[in-house]
Amino acid sequence: MRRFRLPLALAALVPAAALALTGCGSDGKASASKDACPHGKIRFGVEPFEDAAKLTPAYKTLGSALQAKLGCPVEVQIVQGYSAEVLAMQNKKLEIAQFGPLGYVFAAQRAGAEAVASFGNPDKTVSSYKAGIWVKKDSPLASLTDLKGHTLALSDTGSTSGDALPRYALKKAGLGAGDVKLQYAGGHPQSLLALTNGKVDAAEINTQQQATSTKEGQFDPAKFKQIWASDPIPNDPITVSKDLDPAFRAKLVAALTSLSPQDVAKVGSYLDVEPGPLVPVTKQNYQPLFDLAQSLGLTEKDV
Repeated sequence: MRRFRLPLALAALVPAAALALTGCGSDGKASASKDACPHGKIRFGVEPFEDAAKLTPAYKTLGSALQAKLGCPVEVQIVQGYSAEVLAMQNKKLEIAQFGPLGYVFAAQRAGAEAVASFGNPDKTVSSYKAGIWVKKDSPLASLTDLKGHTLALSDTGSTSGDALPRYALKKAGLGAGDVKLQYAGGHPQSLLALTNGKVDAAEINTQQQATSTKEGQFDPAKFKQIWASDPIPNDPITVSKDLDPAFRAKLVAALTSLSPQDVAKVGSYLDVEPGPLVPVTKQNYQPLFDLAQSLGLTEKDV
């Protein structure tokens, strides 16, 4: 997932895009009340893991469907980045927030974000993706240890698949700081392009970016080879504020997990997920990421 850094005091106040959706009852008129939903609306923050212009219509579809289930307005905000989103939830400006898996670790610790749903496969299991390291097909590099002395493009500092997991894999392979020349490209697409344009010897390319870039004709897997892949990473959790009224929390979770695959499909396509529903998750689904953060000594500043 991409990470954008803004000063905390400013970032939480400025969403990159806000989609204000009118709450409707069966007659099509506003039917919300403060008793029906907190603050008369539900504020849903989304971290920009893709271009906001692409995410906006996808989340408009999901937000409209959620609004119809709840009977109160849903305002989707494609926020400026992780810092903006976690601070907004901490300051009670978001009822719902979608984080990257590693971002969720620190959102849970700092803002009390509670994972309740994620993107499911058609069989209703939690979908996942993998981090990967790729090289050109004719490269002599064949394993992580071969990367010593070579350049490796990563996406952003704090990315689950684009930073933390590849660095952890290098550490487990016995490579220390400075053994591999790490270059942060600024995002998953940029990391892929650094490799395809010959700027680096190897690059992090996760399965989501691989699928998107292959579909768009920007990446031909036949011209490259993968020398490392991570274990499956559960897809982004949708979290709720710990301060929600328990009764409304239950209603909200029920609404999220009863959305149809069609309601979720546009968002899921950016996560390389076949059309499926949102499925229930808990912190336990993401425990390996909590363990990873502890193993690498990561803090919120690393996200």
